[in-house]
Amino acid sequence: MMLPSRSKKSVLIFLLPPLLFYGAGVLLPVVQSLVLSFFSWDGISDMEFVGFSNYAQMLSNDSVFWQAFGNSMVYLVICLTLQLGGALLVATLLLQITKGRDLIKTLYLLPAVISTVAIGFLFQRIYSVDPVGLLNRLLDFVGLSGLQQAWLSNPSTILAAVSFPEGWRFSGLYMLIIYAAFMAVPTELEEAAKLDGVNNWQMFSKIRFPYIRPVWITTTIMAVTYALRGFDIPYLLSNSRYGQLVTTYMYRTAFTNTNYGYASAMAVFIVVECLVAVGLIFAFMRRKVDE
Repeated sequence: MMLPSRSKKSVLIFLLPPLLFYGAGVLLPVVQSLVLSFFSWDGISDMEFVGFSNYAQMLSNDSVFWQAFGNSMVYLVICLTLQLGGALLVATLLLQITKGRDLIKTLYLLPAVISTVAIGFLFQRIYSVDPVGLLNRLLDFVGLSGLQQAWLSNPSTILAAVSFPEGWRFSGLYMLIIYAAFMAVPTELEEAAKLDGVNNWQMFSKIRFPYIRPVWITTTIMAVTYALRGFDIPYLLSNSRYGQLVTTYMYRTAFTNTNYGYASAMAVFIVVECLVAVGLIFAFMRRKVDE
């Protein structure tokens, strides 16, 4: 239905301020990073145009960058497993209970509203060796004291250790989104399916999940892009290259090594990486629908 001319003007008036803020806060910095990525600049002296040299160095001559990229992919997998897998599981279980549902939702959502710095310090204490943290105490309590270690110092465990807090932090938020989508499934569909004798798995796979697919796609995009841009908790918990992500490497390149041009090239890489991920998600989901 076409909107009247006056309504169109009203919509434009209300949309213009957020669009301006979005352009100033998101699009403008992206364009600035793109321009700066073609220069060599330490933040003080004059900028020197170097063309694609920063990108060439990043993609072919920087082993630290590729290690950080590999770490980012592992970080992404762990975060998605905890966030989307955990959220879907808890949201499905909440449909089966009646008592204490609101309390469970509140407790599960609580990490999403806690300060990032507080979460970082909390997990520093959990992983601590001296004094002994919660994780090592639990291992000792169940008779697995041989597994006690410095989780944030061991190269083989540091990446999982910095990934888990991020996955735990936002799983409650995605659970709430998915649970709300499940609640919007028409009861008529579920009742008709029950009359046809479907079991719980068939109810989930044939009725509920297909109905919430648009919400699932949106939630997946949110989780993937947030994980690819993850910075704060890994930065707070790790100074080692074994736990370094592209985002933390970019930050240290800019503000520790004062190489803003090279850091800007990494920033552009992260933007492109997110756009490619969103495109792949849409392509995969569209293929599933066609099948």
